[in-house]
Amino acid sequence: MSAAPPNSEAETTYTADGDHPGGAELAAIRAAKEAWSKGPVAKSQAKIPPRKGRFTTWSDLDVPDVLTPADSHAKYMESLGLPGEYPFTRGVQPTMYRSRLWTMRMFAGFGTPEQTNERFKYLLSQGQTGLSTAFDFPTLMGYDSDSPRSLGEVGMCGVAVDTLRDMEVLFDGIPLDKVTTSMTINGPAIVLLAFYIALADVRGIPRDKIGGTVQNDCLKEFIAQHAWLVPPRPAMRIVTDMIEFCTTEVPKWNTVSISGYHIREAGATAAQELAFTLADGLGYVQWGVERGLDVDAFAPRLSFFLDVHNDFFEEIAKFRAARRLWAKLVKTRFGAKNPESMKLRTHAQTAGVSLTAQQPYNNVVRVALQAMAAVLGGTQSLHTNSLDETYALPTEDSVTIALRTQQIIAEETGVANTVDPLAGSYFVEWMTDKMEAEALEIIERIDSMGGIVEAVEKGYPQREIAASAYRFQRQLEAGERVMVGVNAYESESNTSNIPLLRIDDEVQKTQVANLKKVKESRDAARVASCLEAVRVAAAEGTNLMPPIIEAAKAYCTQQEICDVLRGVFGTYTDPAEF
Repeated sequence: MSAAPPNSEAETTYTADGDHPGGAELAAIRAAKEAWSKGPVAKSQAKIPPRKGRFTTWSDLDVPDVLTPADSHAKYMESLGLPGEYPFTRGVQPTMYRSRLWTMRMFAGFGTPEQTNERFKYLLSQGQTGLSTAFDFPTLMGYDSDSPRSLGEVGMCGVAVDTLRDMEVLFDGIPLDKVTTSMTINGPAIVLLAFYIALADVRGIPRDKIGGTVQNDCLKEFIAQHAWLVPPRPAMRIVTDMIEFCTTEVPKWNTVSISGYHIREAGATAAQELAFTLADGLGYVQWGVERGLDVDAFAPRLSFFLDVHNDFFEEIAKFRAARRLWAKLVKTRFGAKNPESMKLRTHAQTAGVSLTAQQPYNNVVRVALQAMAAVLGGTQSLHTNSLDETYALPTEDSVTIALRTQQIIAEETGVANTVDPLAGSYFVEWMTDKMEAEALEIIERIDSMGGIVEAVEKGYPQREIAASAYRFQRQLEAGERVMVGVNAYESESNTSNIPLLRIDDEVQKTQVANLKKVKESRDAARVASCLEAVRVAAAEGTNLMPPIIEAAKAYCTQQEICDVLRGVFGTYTDPAEF
């Protein structure tokens, strides 16, 4: 493919075969399309009217009937380029899946550390290539299993981790230097990462040999999920401490997984998910730069986490637009020179909110299509939801089907054989441009407020997401939007025969008993000294990671450490924006 001459005045566009029609040809295409609309299309619609009033994406964007080279004016090398090269629209690696498939990282965690360790080993034996850890709600909120606040929640929606002892059991028999681990936790992320690093230290594994990701995205908690520990600005300070520490000490670790997933699950549109996620990322980079860090030293270890929803082409375009827009913003705003700083590397998860309790086996189909969109969009790792997750945590059988879905896509469909196979599709490129433009408009609005932290404090993202969620629900109830088995094609589906994973009430008793043993066996003076060191670091502004790692090695509990942070930084109450 040859690019247009640098000084060419001719209107240019990219097409499927790589030719660049000139202005005269584009005019001819527009004229032909107009004649086609007034002629064959009008006649056809007179006989057979369109099957619905509006054709829109799942996010309510109007979809054109047909697109041509005349609908895009972007130059190929500027807007698409080649895979692995700026602006990374076509992927962050030159060969993508031809060299290495995406990481199949199934989310797992329930009950006690012993039970989750068994599930980890089962998934690895079935071909999973990376671990992804779900924590229970008390752990997510910074409370121990013996806290009154934890009653009835221990081990229910993830694994309970109170101390380094639990981390030791959780990863028993799993080589930390050979398996990458993702930990989905945000407010208390610094404590869980400290537990993991402490475990590597105790095992004698060099810190520069362990790899993985901690979600650690405090901003999306204030926007969408609400599992926070301290107010926004102290939370940003903690995240920046982690970025600073890991840049030198744990260089293979992704210190923040900037998450659009939960923003989308809360009701955001695809463009809103993209915009708020990238705005969050820009916020973390800004705080790192203001700390005095070189953007090219830490930005390469920022990763992303995107939702993959129902609208096939909209989701593919979202991934492509995300890469292009992030590359442009990091380069222009922060002067990044290292291409690795500009690469948006992302994990993806199929849309939990799209799963239905009605006709649950339909969820297998939904997940397969969403997973295909993630792969065609160029994700680096992927979790596929299980069909039974509207009822409970997944059983081994259902999670195996979800994993096999990825393996079938990888091994049987052929979609991993070509890099970015949909590039040049007039519709995909139009949608990619549309996603980028809509997201950039929202980001510029956030800039006008002073940045993402200020926008969150003013409740702007929260209000926008609530409005989108409300609009979608109204459309669903009015029948303007169809969910198969829910408001159309309904049947008396018998779901009583679906096996469910049930968490025994004994889990809490077991976990509390184990925690009691740890507390009785540890050095009380060392615990007190370590917690005081954490308090001093929090109050004086020195990096929190080293004292928290030492506290982990002294078997201080997660809540003991979090309570120190809450004591210094205060707590936070949702302003309940509508």
